[in-house]
Amino acid sequence: MRTEAIRPTGVSRTFGVEEIIVSKTDTAGRITYANDVFLRVAGYTWEELIGAPHNIIRHPDMPGGVFKLLWDTLNAGQEIFAYVNNLARDGANYWVLAHVTPTFDGSGRIVGHHSSRRRPAQAAVAAIEPVYATLRAEERRHSGSVAAANASAAMLASILAEREQSYEQFIWSLINPAGVMA
Repeated sequence: MRTEAIRPTGVSRTFGVEEIIVSKTDTAGRITYANDVFLRVAGYTWEELIGAPHNIIRHPDMPGGVFKLLWDTLNAGQEIFAYVNNLARDGANYWVLAHVTPTFDGSGRIVGHHSSRRRPAQAAVAAIEPVYATLRAEERRHSGSVAAANASAAMLASILAEREQSYEQFIWSLINPAGVMA
């Protein structure tokens, strides 16, 4: 497990269009499974990742408000798609389109989470980066990570209201610019 902060190097990496990064976590966000693509792209060993908090790969440029939305959605028992900029062990970043779902036991209780991540289209990353930059700027105006994440989430809700889109519609518009709902 990482003991010192990893600094972004400005180097970007990617992975194959056909590859899927997969991980599973418990309800506290500790990694319980990571596939070989995750290990290779993130640059960690199995031993370093299993039991580690999933935010071990959190890039400092990711707005806390996006993670607040993600956790609120998952805790409500719903799936979510999100564009996420991750930080590899060597400081390189890699963008993903994450599909995160809660995992339920036989009684319907949430017992963990499953995340499948694909390589996003460059046009989608280019479209989301200015939105994330706006959210990060809002976060810098607040002291404390909780206040910053709440302010960022509120700003994201405001941006979406101006666009007259839900978060799901906004992400779908980046996934599928033609606007055809599946």
